[in-house]
Amino acid sequence: MLAAVEIYNKPNFAYREESFAILAINAWELILKARILQLENNRLSSILLYEKRRKADGELSDKLYRKRNRSGTHLSLGLFQAFDRLVSEYGDTIPNAVRENLELVTEIRDNAVHFLNKGFDLGKTVQEIGTANLRNYMTLIRRWFGIDVAAYNFFLMPLAFVGHPSEASLANLNSEERKLLQFLSDRISAETGADQDYSVALRMDVKFSRSKDATAEHVAVTNDPNATPITLSEEDIRERYPWDYAILTTRLKRRYSDFVQNHTYHQIRKPLEDDDRYCKKRYLDPAAKKGVAKCFYSPRILDCFDEQYTKKI
Repeated sequence: MLAAVEIYNKPNFAYREESFAILAINAWELILKARILQLENNRLSSILLYEKRRKADGELSDKLYRKRNRSGTHLSLGLFQAFDRLVSEYGDTIPNAVRENLELVTEIRDNAVHFLNKGFDLGKTVQEIGTANLRNYMTLIRRWFGIDVAAYNFFLMPLAFVGHPSEASLANLNSEERKLLQFLSDRISAETGADQDYSVALRMDVKFSRSKDATAEHVAVTNDPNATPITLSEEDIRERYPWDYAILTTRLKRRYSDFVQNHTYHQIRKPLEDDDRYCKKRYLDPAAKKGVAKCFYSPRILDCFDEQYTKKI
């Protein structure tokens, strides 16, 4: 993802939108697979593709075999296969806006339109979609893995710094470019904006101006060690406690034949939440440990539920 941002922000690079889309989609596919591996305790088979093989008599085998490509390498899940598996099989909560945004970036990648400053409106639309893509990526990587990427300056340079629209070529979009722009615009217009943390596209206006107004805000970027520092930190608990309540419940439904999400389940789970081996509680005020708390569970908690429920064959 850093490579995608760095290439996009080059001052004179004609293939910026396509390069960003290709690298960003690659980054997303890897991070979605990493999330599955996290939830599966790094079990590699969880991200591989399987297929039935045709036997000598022409019938398909009951056994599943790892699918391979032409070079013999094992095939793994694609972008949307990984996304859908996280939502449907693991119960991970990923807003629909994230998938819609990924579909648009994938469409840009698949069309591979060569812009060359020829269509400023199309470049502007891609930037709005790309900025939302970065924001969604940063939010999920922090939520899933506790990684703060603020130090990497994840932002797409405003087009005003790349090239002013008045200086761009006025050549008309061809029919394929017009179709892509219309498709992207229609999907952006249909966004509901229900979740403020995730977006299909972000519209932005950037303006710098001098002001003698005494009430104007002063902003400066500095390496001065005497300046007042502002830092963001988050305890990294995702390695040991990757499951929230929804994912835990989904995993139990898949694991046991007699599991029911009822009062008995809550009676079993509640005492385990006080045991650091199985659960970590996060508070709005971590220092005081007061207020609303959210529980995150270790996969080790399954050992306790194995004693209470019957595992599926």
